[in-house]
Amino acid sequence: MPPEAWPQVLREAVARPGAGALAGQVSADELRRVLGAVLPQRRGDADHDAVAVPLFNRQHQLVGALLLMDVRRSDQAMLSFVSALSGTAAVSLETRELIRAQKELFESFIRMIASAIDAKSPYTGGHCARVPELTKMLARAACEDQDGAFADFQLKPQDWEAVHVGAWLHDCGKMTTPEFVVDKATKLETLYDRIHEIRMRFEVLKRDAEIRMWKSVVAGEVSSVAHARLMHELAELDHEFRYVAMCNEGEEFVSPERAARLREIGSRTWMRTLDDRIGISREERQRKAAAQPAPTLPVAEPLLADKPEHLIPHDTPPVTAPGNRWGFTMAAPEWQYNRGELANLSVPRGTLTPEERFKINDHIAQTIVMLSQLPFPKHLQQVPEIAGSHHEKMDGTGYPRGLKGPEMSPVARMMALADVFEALTAVDRPYKEGKKLSEAIRILSFMKRDGHIDPDVFELFLRSGVYRLYAAQFMKPELIDTVDVESYLAKRNTDFAVLS
Repeated sequence: MPPEAWPQVLREAVARPGAGALAGQVSADELRRVLGAVLPQRRGDADHDAVAVPLFNRQHQLVGALLLMDVRRSDQAMLSFVSALSGTAAVSLETRELIRAQKELFESFIRMIASAIDAKSPYTGGHCARVPELTKMLARAACEDQDGAFADFQLKPQDWEAVHVGAWLHDCGKMTTPEFVVDKATKLETLYDRIHEIRMRFEVLKRDAEIRMWKSVVAGEVSSVAHARLMHELAELDHEFRYVAMCNEGEEFVSPERAARLREIGSRTWMRTLDDRIGISREERQRKAAAQPAPTLPVAEPLLADKPEHLIPHDTPPVTAPGNRWGFTMAAPEWQYNRGELANLSVPRGTLTPEERFKINDHIAQTIVMLSQLPFPKHLQQVPEIAGSHHEKMDGTGYPRGLKGPEMSPVARMMALADVFEALTAVDRPYKEGKKLSEAIRILSFMKRDGHIDPDVFELFLRSGVYRLYAAQFMKPELIDTVDVESYLAKRNTDFAVLS
């Protein structure tokens, strides 16, 4: 209600701050305006004695007003008592407003962190915003379950807040994951794609071959013979570079035989005449110096190499080191990064080395470390567990703690499914197209069969229709096809036993 609609006595009380309670009268019209339809009929049309008290916070800002009706006493003692009582009411209003403001600020920080993570890389898209929605859909369905595996599952209002916070912060550890690892599109890519360096070395070898040809002609060799040999050498170099480039793309499986072929190509040499220890960072210069003394120039360099300076040590011990206080069981690699050219090109599948794969998986350990350091109130104590368990698997082969099904909360198991399903169906990832609804469900069924996701959560996902609800809200219409739910429910893996 705007101040101009207040009763006159209340406006006068507010206009004289510091004077405390003010006795006066409230007319029947003013009372109707204030109370409207809830005006008791017994009040009639008479004026009413009243005491009005403005309520100010500690900064002496008006936060409300107290209007006491039908006050039979309005002497100074009564007004002093009401003024003192109003202080408690003012403090209560201020406290409520502070709590509301703090909750809004906390919520804004949560969403800001999630938005920043999604904006950090196009490879994550809106993941941090969609996973909470699907997790809460599953939790609501579990609360409504009457006769299934979740018949006894319920969440109190404070439990819902923990689910909300944990779901929105489930990937907050990705803030520590370098973009060049998350976005690594080819095997030689770091901050840039090193295939360009390799190409230039091949160009150098081709120029060297041409120079040798002309020198041989000058020395008396028949020009046509020398030129034919040159054409053969150039064609061979072109073919070898195409092979290296193909391996760099990461789309073909690199078998041991292909890795051996890479080593054979890499054994070619080119002549380096310039010092490779000037114009570089102090850190790289120290790595080179620690590996071996600077060679005398010119020096023959291998076309592809795994050099000691390609091995980057850990800046600090990994949080997953043995004996860590969080119970992480992920084994950290010896090196933080391995930039070796042959080591990267020989990665069997995909583009990531074991070191880079660990760096990506480490985000969930960082999530737990970060959240466990926050002084959550009692009703939010479960947030680190909810946020940090969505990469665990029912059979204990997940990470970072290797938890088994019974060791995970029901909400954590729901988020494990939500995290996978969102990734399968997302259409805002530049490296893949979103899968159709039926295909994503089929993949989840395989994961259930293999003991990776909770079969009860999978059944709830289908039986409750959450999969359709999510698809209608977040998937493209052309990707929403028919799912034979009954066939999946009939195949419930009755012999699956959660290892305890």
